[in-house]
Amino acid sequence: MILFLTFVAFTLAITVWASRQTKTAADYYAGGRSFSGVQNGLAIGGDYMSAASFLGIAGIIALSGYDGFLYSIGFLVAWLVALLLVAELMRNSGKFTMADVLAFRMSPRPVRTAAGVSTIVVSIFYLLAQMVGAGALVGLLLGITGEAGKAWTIIGVGALMIVYVVFGGMKGTTWVQIVKAVLLMSGAALVTLLVLGKFGFNLSALLGQAAATSGPSGNPGSFLIPGLKYGTEAQGLAGKIDLISLGLALVLGTAGLPHILIRFYTVPTAKDARKSVLWGIGIIGVFYLLTLVLGFGAAALVGKDAIAAGDAAGNTAAPMLAQRIGEEIFGSVGGTILLALIGAVAFATILAVVAGLTLASSSSFSHDLYAHVFKRGQVTERQEVVVARISALVIGAVAIGLGILAQGQNVAFLVALAFAVAASGNLPAILYSLFWKRFNTAGAVSAIYGGLVSALLLVIFSPVVSGGKTALFPGADFAWFPLSNPGIVSIPLGFLCGWIGTVLSKEYNAAKYAEIEVRSLTGVGAEKASTH
Repeated sequence: MILFLTFVAFTLAITVWASRQTKTAADYYAGGRSFSGVQNGLAIGGDYMSAASFLGIAGIIALSGYDGFLYSIGFLVAWLVALLLVAELMRNSGKFTMADVLAFRMSPRPVRTAAGVSTIVVSIFYLLAQMVGAGALVGLLLGITGEAGKAWTIIGVGALMIVYVVFGGMKGTTWVQIVKAVLLMSGAALVTLLVLGKFGFNLSALLGQAAATSGPSGNPGSFLIPGLKYGTEAQGLAGKIDLISLGLALVLGTAGLPHILIRFYTVPTAKDARKSVLWGIGIIGVFYLLTLVLGFGAAALVGKDAIAAGDAAGNTAAPMLAQRIGEEIFGSVGGTILLALIGAVAFATILAVVAGLTLASSSSFSHDLYAHVFKRGQVTERQEVVVARISALVIGAVAIGLGILAQGQNVAFLVALAFAVAASGNLPAILYSLFWKRFNTAGAVSAIYGGLVSALLLVIFSPVVSGGKTALFPGADFAWFPLSNPGIVSIPLGFLCGWIGTVLSKEYNAAKYAEIEVRSLTGVGAEKASTH
């Protein structure tokens, strides 16, 4: 509790300091564009390495072996798509939000409405995962086992998150993310070294022990090969397609995530945008290699049954591993201290990510929907920031409510759904807008709504919501869509809807495309756009 409260007090102090530095809309939305490439790279790492990365992936590897590690690979490879196709071009083209890029060469009101709705939906899906992780984590640390206790934990985390965003804005949120990235890398590296030291730094011995302890009794070797979670005989072809769908969502989703896209606007130049993504990839790449040891270490030393007993979805595997390895090396006091350290780091992870997500969605509501759609641009910067703060309160409250409902789900799995929704709605519109000369307003609106609605409908009628023990509504069964992740259907549908909407409309502005093409590739005009 002391470690917890120390961290919370420290981050609140950062927020108070940042609130005094936040005077304009550019300060609130983009941190005054004052962060260096290295600082923003650390913040990107802090924003991206969420509860899904730390708690969810370690848990899913501990329970499902090889198949769980596919999440690590997917999350990492996704950054190459973001670096090559989106990072620099978005920084050069936009101002504060994704909709700024889309609305530049099209009719602004319908495009901003669609982009704003999509941003809020994706952010709420992602927030769900962080809230579930918070409930599981604090429940483990404080010995809370009942659902009511975990629900109060989720409410507490949500309240803290709202404070960060309402008062600190982007500047406060970014510094919290930088601190959290350093803490998370240090904590994960410490546990990894202790686990590897336990096995004489022999990865093969660690994997063998994990298979023997947590693999199926008749065939422990299957723990280290594909097929325990996806593509089992019971699932048949649907399981294999679900795996491809998951991979597509993970790899393509990052480039459409609103809270990642707004990070590119916090740096002063396109060169800094590139540098920040490279630093982000380096930090994230090392971290996902560490999750391999954390997951298989938990399987080897804690055991699949004990992890599932603590949390059916495996979200507490990493903290349980920290406690076990601490006890074996330093005794019971050492185990408790290491558990508290890893718990505080995971809590920091959750707070930093939910702050980034809430900021992205509240910024989109105030800047895109309120200022440009409802008020048609007739609004002062101060009014815009006030609305952003109010919408942060509302979005936080919605996330808290849904987080309480989704307590039984694995957080990495929930984040994969957010990735699928982002890749289905946002990514087609962004790529078409940057690279397709003929693209127009009808195409942008069709791509966003087509991808978004198809992804949401397929999730609602999938085993995630009904028809299974871990579903949101286990007592009901209206799941006619067999896949847990809709990406393989909804992502192509998003691109198809964008193409159909474009070719059916005669609208076309060659001059605007030429301007955004030059701006996105060179940055010329971007600084001027940022000041208006």
